[in-house]
Amino acid sequence: MGNQNSVYIISGPAGVGKSTISQQLVKQLQQSAYISGDDISHMHVNGRQKPWESQEEINLIWSNILSLTKNFLLFKNDVVIDYVTFPSEANWLKETLTDMNVTVHYIVLWANQDILLKRDALRIPEHQMGKRCLELIQEFEDAEVSEENILDTSEFEDHDVPLIVKEILNTRKYIMV
Repeated sequence: MGNQNSVYIISGPAGVGKSTISQQLVKQLQQSAYISGDDISHMHVNGRQKPWESQEEINLIWSNILSLTKNFLLFKNDVVIDYVTFPSEANWLKETLTDMNVTVHYIVLWANQDILLKRDALRIPEHQMGKRCLELIQEFEDAEVSEENILDTSEFEDHDVPLIVKEILNTRKYIMV
């Protein structure tokens, strides 16, 4: 198989710690790239719609994420994608990358509602998601995410981030087959 690169999709509702975990994970990988779905989303300036209200906007975001992911993989980088990703999107990405001999890991970070709202409140005001956190909890529950992909961070504090990263790197259950 040779040196197979990996794509890590770090997902979960707003406020769960996707960016914190993703940024620490990418530092642990020898040759790696970090793709923030939020940053990709905000590249579209005029005519942009809220992704949760527009399938066309979601399609544009994922098309751009795919292009960047493929480019980084071609140059032998592991890729960490930090974005609200539902199972259907993770499966689409995996299927689209089939010809690239890549291992795709899908991790849905999770925390209970109270923890999410507390974490969200710690963000700077313009980054707070408020009720969108709760809507995303419901959307993930409706999407029936497999238990295999869930990593509950409810009991973790900031100093536990290295333990979460280690769990992601060393647990095979997150690999999509």
